[in-house]
Amino acid sequence: MADGIHVAAALGWLTDPWSQPIMVRAFVEVALLGVVGGALGCWIVFYELSYGAESLAHSIFPGLVIAALLGLPLLLGGALGVLVAAVAVFLAGRIEKIGRDTAVAVVVTSLFALGVLLALSPDSPPGISGLLFGDILGVTDSDLAMAAVLAIVVLVTLRLLHGRLLAVGFDRSSAKGLGISATIVDLVLLMLLALAILVAVQGLGNLLVVAVLVGPSATARLLTNRISSMMAVAVAVAVASGIGGLYLSYYAKIATGASIAGVMVAVYLLVALISGLRNRSAMTPNSATT
Repeated sequence: MADGIHVAAALGWLTDPWSQPIMVRAFVEVALLGVVGGALGCWIVFYELSYGAESLAHSIFPGLVIAALLGLPLLLGGALGVLVAAVAVFLAGRIEKIGRDTAVAVVVTSLFALGVLLALSPDSPPGISGLLFGDILGVTDSDLAMAAVLAIVVLVTLRLLHGRLLAVGFDRSSAKGLGISATIVDLVLLMLLALAILVAVQGLGNLLVVAVLVGPSATARLLTNRISSMMAVAVAVAVASGIGGLYLSYYAKIATGASIAGVMVAVYLLVALISGLRNRSAMTPNSATT
């Protein structure tokens, strides 16, 4: 009898969050974020674009805010943000005393600061700060539909470019000999990154969006070296961490986006710790060996 009560309580604990439609929609969004972030994130880690991903996320922020203020699609605002950021970096990078790295830092910081000022100004409508901090519980059916379309575009493009991405990632000079333009591949990858950020910004916000693009993939990188296996592991980690974050937010009554990002980071740290201990154990000579 007591066992039956415990089982029922456990089942209730697991199923209670999903009795609410907003949690079901949040789960769908988490699944989309996990699939896109896991698949694309592996290429971001492989191409060492983690800093670039964060920079791009911050640079498109004012475009997202302006689009939200004017009632325009976020996709349009994000696209305009990317264009403005690219032109600004190009012009600043032409100043010899500044240099490209400094130009990127100055432009990204300035654009992000502009976006924050617009989002947090007294005249901004309620909810606009959700672009900064995320509101995965506030996603609508239309948001999910748009996210699904963008996710399909990203995944199909990654599948079509799989061979080219591998060729450029392993040896850029040899890729040119195969008739593959590294510049075009880089450009397409950055465009896919921009689309993925637009998919994730509704749920995690501009500040936490990089977590879903880098965290699960970095975790997968610790577990496997094959890109196909890495993508599968990254997607699984992203989706599982997202669900864990939803449970944490529901029962601990804390911010959902931060909970999801926190779980993803915690999983990475745990796997990194275990991997480090295992590697240290493997390198330690046997005490019985002389």
